[in-house]
Amino acid sequence: MLDIRRIRTEPDVVKAALARRGIDVSDIDRVAELDERQRRLGVERDEIRAQVKALSKQVGQLHRDGRATEAAEVQAESRALGEREGELAAEAAAASAEVRELLLRIPNTPHPDAPDGAGDADNPVLRVTGFDPDGYGDHQRIPHWELGPRYGILDNERAVKISGAMFTMQRKGGATLARALLQYALDRNADAFEEVRPPSLVSSETLTATGQLPKFADDAYWVERDDLWCIPTAEVPLTSIHRDEIVETDELPQRFMAATSCYRREAGSAGRDTRGMLRTHEFDKVEVFAYATPEQAPDLLAEMVARTEATIGSLGLAYRTLEICTGDMGQSHHRSFDVEVYAPGTDQWLEVSSISWFADYQARRGNIRYRPGGGGTAMVHTLNGSALAVPRVWAAIVETYHRPDGGIDVPSALLPYFRGSDRIA
Repeated sequence: MLDIRRIRTEPDVVKAALARRGIDVSDIDRVAELDERQRRLGVERDEIRAQVKALSKQVGQLHRDGRATEAAEVQAESRALGEREGELAAEAAAASAEVRELLLRIPNTPHPDAPDGAGDADNPVLRVTGFDPDGYGDHQRIPHWELGPRYGILDNERAVKISGAMFTMQRKGGATLARALLQYALDRNADAFEEVRPPSLVSSETLTATGQLPKFADDAYWVERDDLWCIPTAEVPLTSIHRDEIVETDELPQRFMAATSCYRREAGSAGRDTRGMLRTHEFDKVEVFAYATPEQAPDLLAEMVARTEATIGSLGLAYRTLEICTGDMGQSHHRSFDVEVYAPGTDQWLEVSSISWFADYQARRGNIRYRPGGGGTAMVHTLNGSALAVPRVWAAIVETYHRPDGGIDVPSALLPYFRGSDRIA
């Protein structure tokens, strides 16, 4: 969430930044109004509390002096003030709760260098690598949802029977390919990131810390009986590793990576292409995540983008990198980049990674701090990215590596994970 001190001291700057996202900024005025009211009520409450304390001492002295009648009168005055103190405390608490509720829904301010735009059509393409539109044969122009059943490696019909619509099941070489991609992404980042296997079910507090709650509750799976949520990404539990803690400054940046299953209702996917592996309720992904100081964050962001590009490129896939404009940013994002892979069978650019810097927005929700020079504490900055999301990379490999004489070649980078096979036949 945003720092309330920024809203107090520079509301116009905050509103101007949020206006770049194309949203209504009236909530900032409401937060400022409620915050001022809360603080005013707090001052009045504290003044009355001091009066009550003084009157209590006076009552005790009057009793010691044998002036019971006067003591009763002062006690009645103290009781009335105490009731007023309780009313003020309740009003201040209500204002504070409303401020927090608003702050949880107000998005992050974009980085000054983030490009302006109204939506995804305005995301500038920074670079395109390995793409030749005329370099694909007819055998590669077959979508993976046709190739998968042909080779017995994608069995969505039975996945739907088992779990319902928008679930997938890989089999034989398809299952091996999915597993190989996870291990490959972990191995490529093991030089700098600590591997973690976090829980796949998390509390509401954990999901709130990353910005998924309350705004995206409809897109998440909730286990009502236990009040636990299935993670939509490993970013969620990784962000909360140090929630409500102070991280030692000399330990920053801290880097984590995790391979997990991810669960999304895709409530907003009506009308989108859900064939094959393009959009599913459950999928596997390797996530990379970091805590950093504000000074470390920009270089970390660039490194995480470069790592993702290198991983996709090493698989022999064409890809492009976009910077996300202000109108297309996620709620928590301060600056963000997407890597998209080209799938010749679907003739689409498919998003396979989003790499984002959140500034202190998530850390403020999770109360994750460090000690900068000069004393005191400050909020860390958080960053995360998809090192590799399996479904769409899987689809792009199956289409790109389909042979004219049948079968699917295994990318050379994945051969160590295929038990001696070099082709899905």
